[in-house]
Amino acid sequence: MEGFREGSNLFAYRISQLVGFLLGARVFVTVLLTFALYVSTFFLFNQEESLRNFVFDFRVHGIIFCAVLSILAGGIINQFYDREKDRITKPFRTRLQTFFKQKYFLYAYLLLNTVSLTVAFLISPRVFLFFLIYQFVMWFYSHKLSKILILNNITFVSLTLYPFFGMLVYYQTFSMKVFLMAVYIFLMLLIIDIIKDTLTKNGDKVFGYTTIPNFFGKKVTNVIVVLLLIFAQLISALVVSEKGLHGILSYYFAFSIFVQILSVYLVLLKTTHSNFINLNILRVWILIGIFAMLANGIQQKYELRNANYELRNANYELRSR
Repeated sequence: MEGFREGSNLFAYRISQLVGFLLGARVFVTVLLTFALYVSTFFLFNQEESLRNFVFDFRVHGIIFCAVLSILAGGIINQFYDREKDRITKPFRTRLQTFFKQKYFLYAYLLLNTVSLTVAFLISPRVFLFFLIYQFVMWFYSHKLSKILILNNITFVSLTLYPFFGMLVYYQTFSMKVFLMAVYIFLMLLIIDIIKDTLTKNGDKVFGYTTIPNFFGKKVTNVIVVLLLIFAQLISALVVSEKGLHGILSYYFAFSIFVQILSVYLVLLKTTHSNFINLNILRVWILIGIFAMLANGIQQKYELRNANYELRNANYELRSR
């Protein structure tokens, strides 16, 4: 009985270590970003390529693999520098992370970055340079920029979108639609990050993180968030007018206007509870946007296949005559 109890305690300890490491490396966020990278690459940046060619394009998979490892490493180093603040703002997660020694987090950070850069170099020197810059800025953000006013928010959002920008450059898919969508997602992530700072205001202040809520106060922060939401509404309207109400993604941007109006209302309530609800609504809406892009891409591929099929039938009938 005693041996069974010790075995159960050891198993629980190992599980706690694993969960602590996964939370420290932000594995769950990384899985979501990986999914978003694949969806946006195939259905937005690379619409002309067939699924078969995409599946066997190992260069693209290699680039996404490097991005995933770099994102995991970035989560680890950010957690390492924020661990004191996280004890106040994220006590449950910090408690789980104590089951795993900090030196092992650093070993994992170095290993992930090394493997990422090695694979990147094997793909091409340009890809190597791209991820070297990415990893350096991630470290510099965690070490210095995360405590500097406005730069912390802009750098965090830019680093989140950096791999997507790399795939955009790789496929050279530049258009007004893609530009507007990039501005939209940048604004939405920036709004989410500022609202998140309002919830961690006390911890940020104690440990010297100069955030917009700490520097400007609650009223000015609310004005900034509302202005950003209005700008995001205008971008949503421009996307709809550019594409028209055709396709699932167009309806997503149309409904975004109503979600942003709800978000403005929650900001004006000026309560911590409303900020928490607002933050999670916007996060869920971003997640819905990824699935909307997937569904829209599948719809477009299906329509294109049907159009090609009808064209072949029409040509066959013409030859038959």
